[in-house]
Amino acid sequence: MQPLAVTPGTHTETVVALVLALASTTLISLAYVREHDAVGDLPALSLRRPLSSLRLLLGSRAWLAAFAMESGGFVLYVAALALAPLALVQSVAAGGIGILAVASARLAHRRLTKRESLGAGVSVTGLLFLALSLLDGGDQGAHGSLIEIGLWLGGTCAAAVLVLTVGRAFVGTAAADGIAGGLLFSCGDISTKLTTQGGTRALFAVVAIFGYLLGTSLLQIGYQRGAALTIAGIATLLTNALPIAAGTVLLHETLPEGGPRVLRILAFATVVAGAVLLARPQRDAGGGLGSADQLPTTTVQRATPPAV
Repeated sequence: MQPLAVTPGTHTETVVALVLALASTTLISLAYVREHDAVGDLPALSLRRPLSSLRLLLGSRAWLAAFAMESGGFVLYVAALALAPLALVQSVAAGGIGILAVASARLAHRRLTKRESLGAGVSVTGLLFLALSLLDGGDQGAHGSLIEIGLWLGGTCAAAVLVLTVGRAFVGTAAADGIAGGLLFSCGDISTKLTTQGGTRALFAVVAIFGYLLGTSLLQIGYQRGAALTIAGIATLLTNALPIAAGTVLLHETLPEGGPRVLRILAFATVVAGAVLLARPQRDAGGGLGSADQLPTTTVQRATPPAV
């Protein structure tokens, strides 16, 4: 497996890409806050009634405004993937959750909980580690094996189906929507990166559309069943963690040497840990996942175009 060549401008492109990724995660996360509020005022959405659900969403000005914000963030996300390795872009997306947690709490005029404060601090620390690890440049990657990529994507989709069928009885319908949505989103992200590699791999755009379409559909439905923190939080955790792993395992994205290598590994670990803290749903007195009125509405990011 031959690594992609590293040109003198590669490091500059990486820095630009991560700035775009941070702008993307912020814009999309704010869109999720508006999206959650918008669907809460609509009649029940369902995958069994796609056209009816689509009409309901397109008839909501609030949802359409969120759609525009999220789509703009997605364009920035694709641009970032075209310039930098998948794992780096996803780590910025995960770390940006901490910034959003603070911002959303300020907008809601409430104080962060202890868990949210810790999660936000860990996430921002991960971004700092990531920035320091970029000082030596030299980020590389390869195209990866199509067989391995196919097995990864197929296994992820199968896991999503399993969660939506058998898993609902164990985690509840709202959490199942978030988990399955996150799994499908991760397929979309990995496929989007493959699409940016050009050639015949542009056909992975079909897989990306499939993952984003179903993933976002589940997210919209889940918003009507639970809090944004429960649904989007769980989805975001899986969406960022799996592509970070895929970047290393499937696309053979290399790590820098020496101290920057340690910082890069710490960055990946801390941004995922921060996402875990911010995404973990609370449980009510009966042991079930908290409902929308039992959880704070801090939300987290997912770079995908909205759909039903």
